[in-house]
Amino acid sequence: MALKNEAWQHKLSNHAQLGGIETAVLDNGPGRGTRIAWINTGTGLRYKVVIDRAMDIADAFYHQHSLAWLSHGGITAPNHAADKGLDWLQTFGGGLMTTCGLMHVGGPETDDFGERGLHGPISNTSAEIISIIQPDPAAGQMEMSITGIMRQVSVLGAKLTLKRTISGTLGKAEIRVHDEVTNRGNTTAPHMLLYHFNFGWPLVDEGAAICWKGDWVSREGNPDHLFNATHDYKKCMAPMDSHAGSGEEAAIIDPVADAAGWCTCGVHNAALQLAFSLRFKKEQLPVLTNWQHWGKGEYVMGLEPGTHPPTGQAKARRDGTLLFLDPGESRQYEMQIDLLHTETSINSFLTDTSF
Repeated sequence: MALKNEAWQHKLSNHAQLGGIETAVLDNGPGRGTRIAWINTGTGLRYKVVIDRAMDIADAFYHQHSLAWLSHGGITAPNHAADKGLDWLQTFGGGLMTTCGLMHVGGPETDDFGERGLHGPISNTSAEIISIIQPDPAAGQMEMSITGIMRQVSVLGAKLTLKRTISGTLGKAEIRVHDEVTNRGNTTAPHMLLYHFNFGWPLVDEGAAICWKGDWVSREGNPDHLFNATHDYKKCMAPMDSHAGSGEEAAIIDPVADAAGWCTCGVHNAALQLAFSLRFKKEQLPVLTNWQHWGKGEYVMGLEPGTHPPTGQAKARRDGTLLFLDPGESRQYEMQIDLLHTETSINSFLTDTSF
């Protein structure tokens, strides 16, 4: 829907006729009591921000097409105790974007610096909402945003905060994410961050293109049935018996950046005449992981920009790649999501993600 021609001028009583942000509380099932915000861009793109789950994005739709993979459990209330071993998987709702960190991304591990569960506790952390800015088309204000703060803190331990703003513009099929991670403690703290984007049917379907550009290596421990020189690992597969249960594979990618420092990845489904473009800055998020899990009834493909691959704090410490934040120090992260449906925009996206 094109809004720039102002065909709606003098015909609106409420901005919600075009779009905006609506907050609510889930009242049934395992997510009962969980705060959410539905954001409608007025273009057919609408998505659900889960305020009590680090302001992550769960459901997302473009017109009638679902974009995200949702797990069997769906949205659950945050569980701060789910930070041991593989407990994270019990509360993992999938969704378009799940945040991992802020001090560890990867499998469970224990070393001299402590015990860490899968992907850290941040996605089980509720936000303190500090602002919601609604659009006001009659006043020429088409921007909208929601901002909140999540605290991953411990008395006598590390104290990191994540300040997140999710924003957009009425009339544009886009999502902008701006994160700021700050050390609020009085000692230096380790830092790792990964954005777990989870794509599902019908955007992800047999034959759809997985789009990224860069050198890659197969994740350690992979069976390498998919990520090998004889297989087209950039095409979505049909459901696979070998991916039943914990069957999966992943590649660790060194993404190529453009002249402005932005990397582009995403999904192109030619049958839907639709592409999902995800852009991020190489200097902020230098690693991209492509996760493929084509299980029957659990059919998902992930693209995961991060400060590190999901191989854990201990390995990053050994490799000398672990980040540290001094007291008061902050790091900024930006991502841009666009839904593309014109031939010109899709062709440009394919050019950006192909060798």
